[in-house]
Amino acid sequence: MGVLRDHPELALFFCLAAGYLVGKLRVGPITLGGICGTLIVSLLIGTRHVSVDDDVKTVFFALFIFSLGYMAGPQFFANLNRRSLRFFTLCLIELVCVLGIAYGLAKAFDLDVGTAAGILAGAATESAVVGTATEAIGKLSDLTSEQITQYQGHVATAYTVCYLFGLITIVLFTSQIMPMLLRINLADASRELWEKMRGGHSGLEADEREALPGTVGRTYLVTRADGRTVGELESALGGHITVEGVKRGSKLLTPSPELELTLSDLVQIVGRRSAIIEAGREIGPETPAVPGLDTPLATSQVAVTEKATAGATIDRLEKRHPEFREDGVYITDVLRNDQHLPASAETVLQRGDVLTLVGARGGLNRLVAKIGAVVKNDSTDFVYIGFGIVAGSLLGQIVVKLGDVPMSLGTGGGCLISGLVFGWFRSRKQTFGAFPPQAATTLKDMGLAVFIACTGLAAGPQAWPLLKEYGALLPFAGIAMVLVPATISLVVGRKLLKIEKPLLIGAIAGQQCSTPAITSITQVAQSSVPLLGYTITYTLSNFLLPLTGPILVGVLGA
Repeated sequence: MGVLRDHPELALFFCLAAGYLVGKLRVGPITLGGICGTLIVSLLIGTRHVSVDDDVKTVFFALFIFSLGYMAGPQFFANLNRRSLRFFTLCLIELVCVLGIAYGLAKAFDLDVGTAAGILAGAATESAVVGTATEAIGKLSDLTSEQITQYQGHVATAYTVCYLFGLITIVLFTSQIMPMLLRINLADASRELWEKMRGGHSGLEADEREALPGTVGRTYLVTRADGRTVGELESALGGHITVEGVKRGSKLLTPSPELELTLSDLVQIVGRRSAIIEAGREIGPETPAVPGLDTPLATSQVAVTEKATAGATIDRLEKRHPEFREDGVYITDVLRNDQHLPASAETVLQRGDVLTLVGARGGLNRLVAKIGAVVKNDSTDFVYIGFGIVAGSLLGQIVVKLGDVPMSLGTGGGCLISGLVFGWFRSRKQTFGAFPPQAATTLKDMGLAVFIACTGLAAGPQAWPLLKEYGALLPFAGIAMVLVPATISLVVGRKLLKIEKPLLIGAIAGQQCSTPAITSITQVAQSSVPLLGYTITYTLSNFLLPLTGPILVGVLGA
C-alpha cells in the first residue's frame, strides 16, 4: 500500500483496471458497470489514505462533461420541438421528483448537503451529478475546508450505495414490471409497432440485419423487355431499381431513360434485393457477371445538415430528391446518438443523423451534396475542441445570485453547455470541428472513470462513518427515487400523452439515463424499437440531470 501512496498514478490506474473488472460481474440481468465498480474499488483503497491531486480530477471531469455534451448536442437541439414536447414532459417529471425527494429527505433526516447530493446522483443513476455537486460544494463560502472535504466524500459514498439499489430497481421495473402493468408482451408489442412504422408490412426488427445484402446488383439477358425503354423498365419495377449499364454485342451503351432495349441485350441493374428478385420476370433470365458490366457499389456516411430534411421521413426525403430513384442510391442505415435506428420509410430524420447511403459512385456523389456533408472522422480537430473546453470553463465561472443564493454552473455545467453548442454547430456544417465518435466516447468514458476514481480515493476515509449513520436510509432512498418518477411517468405517458407502450418504456429508461435498463429492455423486447423513445429522453436528461447537483447544493447550502 505504501507504493500506491508514493505513486498516485499507480493507484489511479489500478482503480480503473480493478474497478472495470468488478463492473463486469453479473448477477442475473444486472451488472454494476465499470463506473460503479471503479468507485467501489477506489473507496476501499481510499480508506488507506491514498490520494491523487485535485487538479487531475478537475481536468478529467472537464473532458468527460464536454465530450458528453458534444455527442448529445445535435439531438438535444433537434428534440426542442413540438413533436418531442411530450417526451420532454417525462424528463421534467424526473427532475422535479428527484429534486423534491432529495430535498425532502435532507430536511426530514437532517442530512448534510453532500449526503443529499450523493443520494440524488446515485438514485438517478447519473454519474455526472457527482461531479457537478462535488464542484458546487467546493464553492460554498460558509464551510470550512475540512467540512468541504467531508461533504464531498459523503457525495461519493451515498452515490455508491444509492446507485446500486437504483440501478437494480430501474432495470427490473422497466424490463419486467412495466410490461405487466401495461398488460403487454413487450416483444409482440414492439414487433407490431415496427410493422406499423413500416406501413403494415412485416419485416426485420430494428436490430436485425438481412443475411443477404439489402442492396445488390444483377445482370440479365433481355428476352421479355424487348422494345421497352430503360425508363419504362425502372418504372415497372416500382422505381426501386436502377439500370446501371447496357451491353449490346461488344458495345457498352449509356443507360439513358430513353434508350430502347433490344433482344439479347445484357442489362446490369442495381437496387433493393426485394425488387431485383422480381426483375427477371420483366427482363429475362439472369446471367453470370459480364466483363464491362461490373459497376461497383459505393458506400458513404452522410450527416444530415439540410434544414428541410429535419423532421422529414425517409420516404419524404427520397421523394423530394429524385436522384435517389434516378441514380439508384439507397439509405441502408440511420445512426443517431450512437444508436442504429430502422431505415424504414416512416423513420423521422433529424439534423445530425448519419445516413449510410449505398449506390453507384456517380449518383452517390451528386446526391450527397444536396442533403448533407460527408462525415470525415479520421482525425480530431483539437483547435475546435480546445476552445470549446475553454469557453465552457469560462462560462462556469459566472456567478448569479437568486435572492441570497449564489448560483454557478461551475466547470461541469459550463463545459456541458459549451459541448452541446459546439457539437450542434459542428453537426450543421461537418467541415470543421471533427471529433470522431470513437475518440469522443473514449474521452467521455476515460474522463468520468478517472474523475470517479479520484473522488473515491478522496472519499475513502469518510465512507465507513457515513454508512454506519445512514445505512438503512440509503437503500430506501435509492429505490424510492426510481419508483416514484418512473411510476408517475408511466401513468402520465400513457393516459395523458398517449405514447406508444414500447416507446414509453424506452423513454422512461432514457429519462433515468440508464444504459443498463435500455439494454435489458431491448433484450426482453427482442427489438430495438424502444430505443426510438429512449434516445429522445436520454439526450434531454443527459443535459438536465447534471444541473440538479448545483441546484440542490445551492438550496441546501444557502
